[in-house]
Amino acid sequence: NLQWSYLLRQTQILGAMVERLVISLSPVCLDSFQIIMLNSVSDLHGYIDKSQLTRELGGTLEYGHSQWIHHRTAIENFAMTVKTTAQMLQTFGTDLAETELPNDVQCTEELLSSHTDHHSKLKDELKLAVKQGATLLTCIREPVTRSANCKLSPDELENVATVERLLAQLDETEKAFDQFWTKHHLKLEQCLQLRHFEHDFREVKLTLDNLMETQAGFADIGDSVARVENLLKEQKHLEEKGQEPLEKAQSLALHGEQLIQNNHYAVDSIRPKCVELRRICDDFTNETKKKYDILGKSLELHKQLDKASQWCEAGIYLLASQAVDKCQSQEGAETALVEIEKFLVTAKEHQLSNPKEFYNQFDMILTPEIKANAQRIVQKLEDVQEMFDKRQVSLKKLAAKQTRPVQPVAPHPESSPKRASPKITRPAAVENLGQFCGAPGRGPAAQNGNHALVPTCRAQGDKSAGSLVTCKPHTQDHIINELIETERVYVEELQSIIEGYASEMDNPNLVHLIPSALQNKKEILFGNLPEIYDFHNRIFLKEIENCIENPELLARCFLKRKEDLQIYEKYCQNKPRSEALWRQCGDSIFFQECQRKLDHKLSLDAYLLKPVQRITKYQLLLKEMLKCSKNSEGTAELEEALATMLDIIKSVNDSMHQIAITGYEGDVGELGKLLMQGSFNVWTDHKKGHNKVKDLARFKPMQRHLFLYTKMLLFCKKREENTDGHEKTASYSFKNSLKMSTVGITENVKGDNKKFEIWYNGREEVYIIQASSVELKNTWISEIRKVLTGQLEACR
Repeated sequence: NLQWSYLLRQTQILGAMVERLVISLSPVCLDSFQIIMLNSVSDLHGYIDKSQLTRELGGTLEYGHSQWIHHRTAIENFAMTVKTTAQMLQTFGTDLAETELPNDVQCTEELLSSHTDHHSKLKDELKLAVKQGATLLTCIREPVTRSANCKLSPDELENVATVERLLAQLDETEKAFDQFWTKHHLKLEQCLQLRHFEHDFREVKLTLDNLMETQAGFADIGDSVARVENLLKEQKHLEEKGQEPLEKAQSLALHGEQLIQNNHYAVDSIRPKCVELRRICDDFTNETKKKYDILGKSLELHKQLDKASQWCEAGIYLLASQAVDKCQSQEGAETALVEIEKFLVTAKEHQLSNPKEFYNQFDMILTPEIKANAQRIVQKLEDVQEMFDKRQVSLKKLAAKQTRPVQPVAPHPESSPKRASPKITRPAAVENLGQFCGAPGRGPAAQNGNHALVPTCRAQGDKSAGSLVTCKPHTQDHIINELIETERVYVEELQSIIEGYASEMDNPNLVHLIPSALQNKKEILFGNLPEIYDFHNRIFLKEIENCIENPELLARCFLKRKEDLQIYEKYCQNKPRSEALWRQCGDSIFFQECQRKLDHKLSLDAYLLKPVQRITKYQLLLKEMLKCSKNSEGTAELEEALATMLDIIKSVNDSMHQIAITGYEGDVGELGKLLMQGSFNVWTDHKKGHNKVKDLARFKPMQRHLFLYTKMLLFCKKREENTDGHEKTASYSFKNSLKMSTVGITENVKGDNKKFEIWYNGREEVYIIQASSVELKNTWISEIRKVLTGQLEACR
């Protein structure tokens, strides 16, 4: 094929030469041309100049046929590449123009990645094509590059022009494609930005909607100070929880505004979402502020109501604590008047003197329940004020006239459980018991004259309410009468609690007033109060009533019912749980309604304290009996009865400490009877271990509370915590235990008569214990020896 191409090219050259010859001879008739047949190349030179012939024909004309064919083939291939590349770009551009934008982030990212990859491949193809054209152009111009004197032939010049034209065409195609791709790529990126914005918008809006829904659920404004404070904490927690979503929403809205400023194609879709985000943020912020305002008002309201209620309680206590015997004199009456006037000055602290103004101030939060509570307290204020007015009138009359000195006597116990109960200070004998039963230092006493526990004989003119002298005849009768009368009132009070409160919890008409926290918790609130009432009503009251004619039988009643009176231990153990439940639900409408029906001046918690007060009063009555019956028959039985009651109180007190033990993994009930408990300084000495540890342990005392059982000795650490603003409650954190079957005891340690030593496992562990007094130490040693002796006898 190449040979034929070569011959064809030679023929074309000859034809061109002939054509030029013919043109130069155009005036001559063609018919006159002479055709000459040549026999050799040399003959040709006679007719055609050598400069017009190639070297193959003996001329000097530069021409390489293979080069010409190579250039023409390369140009044709390059032209085909340019055409193919242009078609690929056009097809890709058509596909891009017809592509629909996805509706989610993932598909948009995949489409953008796919188009970008395809674009990169086409750009690589363009670069290769341009490189191919540039290389071809360099090859054609190579002769000129090698020699400045060399000139390109017409064919080479034509090839150069062709390649340059193709390169220019390729450059224009690339520019058009890049311009289209820039617009398309921008649209894809904006689409991805939009999909991310929409996705984030949906997530943030869902979170904000949930926050708004949660906030809308906080409709409760509280029915007590503690409840409102808890609601404020919950609102604070919700506000803190909403800070992050709110910040995200604000940031997202700002991002949306930036997209709009950057001429995003979906402005109409982005702007409403930005407006919606800011609206929800403003709504949440405004609603939070509104909630804080309402709860703040509610807190202020309940604090004022509590202040008013406390003022009433303090007023009732003041009236009850003014001894009647001291007010019989002019000086005593004037002193009582001064006390009342000073107290009435504090009335402005509760700020409820003007109910109308009070209602107007808190009108926005006065629910029916709160309004009913407020009305109850306002009525209570009026009642207390009326009581003060009447007392002032009586005292002023006493202060206005001179009265003869009279012998003070104890006031007669009130007979009706519906009348106001005075408040007293707890007897010192039950201070520990009161601590665990939640009895306040100045709590409401029973309505049976607890401010004068027993009627006693006093010296003529003696102003001391507690100084006793030789009793007059029949004083024992007076004490028994006092005991029987107060027992009757006590039984009536228990009956009123059970019928007026406990039974009403099962009343269908009042079920809707019972707080949810109180549902199915009647046994926790009242403990075994029905059992105590049944024992006193059915048995104990009747037995002591039989002692009216035979006072000597009184001691036997207590000795006979020693086991029955242990039911108070269960009641006192439950008292902390009962008080915790009362603090949670005591302000409910249910209890207010029950109190109103019973016409009680004091609330239920004051009456739930009466069993604690009652069990501690018996030992006081027995002590008074002993004072008035010394050196007479029955003294021994009275002493035994007193010891029995003191032992019951101690047992109750010990059990209250026992239930406060925490951290002991075993069952305390399996340790046997609790014999003793108390606080000591304890040093430890371990024979095994590092010397420094042993030295530190030996010289550093620890405060430990010991519990002595028949089978085990427990070492605990006493802790006191304030709970909800109430008195401190003690708990005992378990630290160590010793089996009583493996301990020994040494009475005196290094000459200190307050210390004794307990050793364990053959003196591998030694505990030096220091008591607060010699008597306490001796008591513990005696009790421990009894346990060890009993174990030895059992082994034998």
